[in-house]
Amino acid sequence: MEFMKAKLSGTDKAAILLLSLDTDIAARLIQALEDSEVQEISQAMANLGKIPSEVTEQIVIEFAHQMNETLAVIGNFTSTEKFLRKVLSDDKVNMIIEEIRGPIGKNVWDKLNKVQPRILANFLKNEHPQTAALIISKLQSFTGAKVLSILNSEFVSEILTRILSMETVKKEVLDNVEKTIRHHFIGDVSKINQNDNNYIVAEIFNNLDRSNEERMMSILERQSHEVASKVRKLMFTFDDLVKIESSGIQELIKILDKSQLALALKESSDAIRQLISANMSQRVYKLLLEEIDSLGEVKAKDIDEARSYIVRTAKDMIREGYIGLVEVEEEEMV
Repeated sequence: MEFMKAKLSGTDKAAILLLSLDTDIAARLIQALEDSEVQEISQAMANLGKIPSEVTEQIVIEFAHQMNETLAVIGNFTSTEKFLRKVLSDDKVNMIIEEIRGPIGKNVWDKLNKVQPRILANFLKNEHPQTAALIISKLQSFTGAKVLSILNSEFVSEILTRILSMETVKKEVLDNVEKTIRHHFIGDVSKINQNDNNYIVAEIFNNLDRSNEERMMSILERQSHEVASKVRKLMFTFDDLVKIESSGIQELIKILDKSQLALALKESSDAIRQLISANMSQRVYKLLLEEIDSLGEVKAKDIDEARSYIVRTAKDMIREGYIGLVEVEEEEMV
């Protein structure tokens, strides 16, 4: 088996990796490749023949391990602009760079609303109460409430007092605050969120079906217990829906396809069923149970796809700030 794996070229391994992914994910990756690369990989796919599952498994793990151990990328405006000018027209590059850079303040508040409340609270606790009040006043009410609930009572009192007495903020003051946020906070948070290789691996694992996820995690566990533990904590699975606040679950249920919800609840844990039951009327939940019973035997793959749909929807809503996660054993920040 090692001999077979050793004979595979990099293109062969890329082809096997793409074939092992969900078709939607593989399609998005293919779209990012050059035509010549697509042709080369397609040729490799056509010539692969039957690849043992053990070989596929090792290639996926090899990829995940390399992402976790060796990926190092340094990104800044200069390198980004240089890269874009190689593939796009000058007019389009100028438009993109202008969108990224500013004007000052553009996108700052949107990005700030997507930062985890505890990280934002940790930043604000070292700022002057007037600055903290200005920032809180510019956040979405949901995000502001989460941040205030973490900060200590005395600091919250000062912030609220200043918000209540706040007059129109001068443009130069707002510009200075936005510059501080952009350069000394959002940049650091972006590096944490985007360049964390453990997070990248966790996202890959999130897109595996249950059987493959368990198998890959087991292999990763054998390679490095510490890395596996970090990846597991960063993953957000169907069972992690219990981490969403009750009001958030209600909002999620409103927009879900009810047939997909019924399918996802097939053979689900008691905790998940209790979560759904507690956040909808008993009449509606009874109808949902009847639909689940009427499904009969279903393929595990169909259940996994339904659960993936719900997890993706939930993560999108969390990312956009429409729903929040329960703060577990959080104490006031002093």
